[in-house]
Amino acid sequence: MIKSIKPLGFPWQTQDPFLFCVHHQDAYPKGNDVMGPAASLAGRSIGQDFAPNKQGWRMYHGEQVPGFPAHPHCGFETVTITTKGVIDHSDSLGAAGRFGFGDVQWMTAGKGVQHCEMFPLINQDKDNPLELFQIWLNLPKSKKKTDPYFAMLWSDTIPEVVLKDLNNKTTRVKIIAGKINETSAPAPAPNSWAADPEHEVAIWTIRMEPGAVWTLPAASAEANRTLYFYEGNSMDIAGRSFSTHQAIELYADKPVELKNGSTDSYLLLLQGKPINEPVVQHGPFVGNTQADIQEAFREYQQTQFGGWPWPSYEHVHPRERGRFALYPDGKEEVRQ
Repeated sequence: MIKSIKPLGFPWQTQDPFLFCVHHQDAYPKGNDVMGPAASLAGRSIGQDFAPNKQGWRMYHGEQVPGFPAHPHCGFETVTITTKGVIDHSDSLGAAGRFGFGDVQWMTAGKGVQHCEMFPLINQDKDNPLELFQIWLNLPKSKKKTDPYFAMLWSDTIPEVVLKDLNNKTTRVKIIAGKINETSAPAPAPNSWAADPEHEVAIWTIRMEPGAVWTLPAASAEANRTLYFYEGNSMDIAGRSFSTHQAIELYADKPVELKNGSTDSYLLLLQGKPINEPVVQHGPFVGNTQADIQEAFREYQQTQFGGWPWPSYEHVHPRERGRFALYPDGKEEVRQ
């Protein structure tokens, strides 16, 4: 039932149709007046602060506010899952948003877009913990030049399946893409590889209480399936014992029993039929050939993928602003 086992590094290794997955977890302190950390930044490599440190948080590419200032993407999609804290999004199409606490942003970069992803430290009277996953999902050659697309999957629209075992222990599965039995995720981006159910794309976050037992349902033999055990003590998977921080590649056409250990455990599942096309990647540009990458660089140099309409490359929204999404056509959604 198990193809291979790999340690979780940075980033996590993925299988086709996925390109990349990172898990960011930062114990940010109270925020200052500009929503950066109310703490000294001395000794950090500002603009390149990725190293773990005793304070338990990083600035990444941010200089005042943690996060990732404006940068380009093309040829793939980003799926960003937040479990703690908030993210401020702004892009070259004029779209923007603030999302967090279980919300998911699905962005098709397609033929090219710039965006920034900043982590504003909104709370000035208490800490600002942040946890997120960012998953890169490839686009097939036929969709690589599609128009960029931005959507929010709000936490209250993402179904959670609650499963009880024979001992009344609970497993909770949030379905960001795919389905379990008759429960389906919200619709993915329209030009996504995930938009065709035949591709069996699944993105699930799984929480198991101590002692819980659950059997992953089978998919087709063609699908690639990886289970990331990223938090917990121990777990038996297909009869083998695992400690945390391991990626387990599974044969998707076989049901696999998960038997949790003595603490709550958290897992991420990524699954999908492979696109089975050549992948050439240079940083945030993904194509099928080296010529595709050269073309993407030329396009970005000439057009900046629409330019940057915001006053700062580290653009953040007002502190008092709640969760919202502003779309390129001017439509706005607001959440409390």
